Amino acid sequence: MPCSEAGCSLRLTRADTGDRVIAGRGTACLGRLVMTCTLHVAWDDRLAGYDFGVGHPMPPVRLELTIELARALGLFAAAGVSVERPAPATDAELGLVHSRPYIAAVRQAAGPEPSAPAREFGLGTVDNPVFAGMHDASALIVGATLAAARAVWAGTAQHGASIAGGLHHAMPASASGFCVYNDPAIAISWLLAAGAERVAYVDIDVHHGDGVQAAFYGSARVLTISLHEHPATAFPGTGLPSETGGPGARGSAVNVALPAGTGDAGWLRAFDAVVPPLLRAFRPQILVSQHGCDSHWLDPMAGLRLSIDAQRIAHAAIHQLAHEAAGGRWLLTGGGGYVLDVVPRTWAHLLAEAAGCPVNPSAPIPARWREYASRRTSREAPEVMTEGGEPKFARFASGYDPADPVDRAIMATRLAVFPEHGLMPQP
Repeated sequence: MPCSEAGCSLRLTRADTGDRVIAGRGTACLGRLVMTCTLHVAWDDRLAGYDFGVGHPMPPVRLELTIELARALGLFAAAGVSVERPAPATDAELGLVHSRPYIAAVRQAAGPEPSAPAREFGLGTVDNPVFAGMHDASALIVGATLAAARAVWAGTAQHGASIAGGLHHAMPASASGFCVYNDPAIAISWLLAAGAERVAYVDIDVHHGDGVQAAFYGSARVLTISLHEHPATAFPGTGLPSETGGPGARGSAVNVALPAGTGDAGWLRAFDAVVPPLLRAFRPQILVSQHGCDSHWLDPMAGLRLSIDAQRIAHAAIHQLAHEAAGGRWLLTGGGGYVLDVVPRTWAHLLAEAAGCPVNPSAPIPARWREYASRRTSREAPEVMTEGGEPKFARFASGYDPADPVDRAIMATRLAVFPEHGLMPQP
C-alpha cells in the first residue's frame, strides 16, 4: 500500500504477554506488517440519544457496546487515535441535502403523537417513530460525520470514523428505514463544497444505499457503489444494476444486487469483481464508506449470510483501497446491524483496522467488556472476536460461471457500468 501518501507508517508487530488484543500491543498481535494510521473518532455518549424506543429493531445500546469494546481492546490508547466530541450539525449543514420544511417537521415532531405534517414527511411510522429530542439527536449524528470528514479533508487525520453514522436511507424531504437525516450524503455534499472534485462512496450494508444514490444521481463527481441484497427480497426495493446515474452521469451509480442466501465466498467475489477496478479507474480524492453489518447470517432484517470474519476482510479491503485509490483519505461510518453479539465485534474490527491496529480475530474478548455486555443485554457475551471462519477472495478474474447466480449478478453490474469507466465487463 502507498502509505506514504497519507503519512501512515509500517511496522512489524510481535506478540508479548500483555492484556491487550490490539496488534502490536499484546497477545493478539498479528505478526505482520500493519499500517499505523492516524484516526479521528467522532464520539459523544449523547449519540446514544438517537433512540426510537423500546422494541425498535435499532437500539442505541449497539453503539455503546461497540465503543466500550474498542476501549477494552486498547484501541483508543493506540498511537495516532483521537476521540473527540462533535458539535451538532447546523440547519445550514442539514440543508446541504434536506429541505427546510422537512427540517422544520423533524424539529417539531418531538412528542408521542406526531402531527399530520410529520406523517407527510415519513415521521411517526413503525420504522421511524418520533421521540423527544429527535432533531437534536439526529443533528448530532450528522455533526459527528461532518467532524470526521473535516478532520480527513483538513489533513489532521488520515481517517475519520463516525460509528453512529451511516443513516443512508433518509431522503431530502422524508425519513426512511430508521434514518432521519442522511449523514453520509451531507458529508459528501460538504466535501464537494470544500473543493473535492471526486468523491467515492462504497456501501456494504445489506440494504441498498438509496438515499445517498438519490442525492448524487445526476453528479459525475460522486461515484456511489452499493452491494446489497436484491431489491426483490429486501427493503427499500431499489438498487438494480440498471440504476446507473442520471443524464451526464451515466456510470456514477453502481449497484450489485446479490441473491438472498449469498454467503462469504460469493459476497467477497462480488466485492472483488466490482469495487477495486472502479475505484482505481475513478481515483477519488476521498473514499467514504458505510459499513452496515446487517449482512450477517444471524441478522433478522434481510437474507444475506455473511460472517463477522468476511465483514472484517471487507473492512481491510476498503482500507487498502483508500490508500491505493484515494491517497489514504478515508471517512467511514456505521449503518445497519441488529444483532448485539455481532455489531460490537464487527465495528471494533473496523475501528481497529482504520487505526492500523487490526485485532487478531482469534483473540479472547476482555473479561471486563464481557461483564459489561452481559449487564447491558441480560445475555451471555461472546468470548472471541471471530466466528472461526477463514474466508478468502475468490477472484472473478478466474472465470465467469453463468450458472452461478452470484456471477450473473456480478456480470449484470459490470455490463451496466464498466464501459462508462473504460473497463471491460468480461473478466
